[in-house]
Amino acid sequence: MACCDDPTEPKKLDRRDLIRLQEQHGELVRDLFTDDPEKVILKLLNDANAYLTELAALNAHHASVRLRAIALLEKPSLSVLQQIFSKDPDSMFGLAAKVRLEQIRD
Repeated sequence: MACCDDPTEPKKLDRRDLIRLQEQHGELVRDLFTDDPEKVILKLLNDANAYLTELAALNAHHASVRLRAIALLEKPSLSVLQQIFSKDPDSMFGLAAKVRLEQIRD
């Protein structure tokens, strides 16, 4: 008889959680089809984890999304900000990264 969760067993998802996730997915798809995708992505960016925010700062298609992601980066993402600045220091992204680096360091 086990007293603890077995890490080799797959996590069981509560049916309510599954339904909630399906609804969120459906709403996201609906929004992407019916609304401005750039606005939808900006909205999602506010709740994204650090990895996705860094990814958006480095590679997002929309300039507004990249700039917002750069502004959201925190101290653990200093290397990403430095990478953006080093890659193109004179671009709007490089300048935004420089400003954010200065804000974090102060």
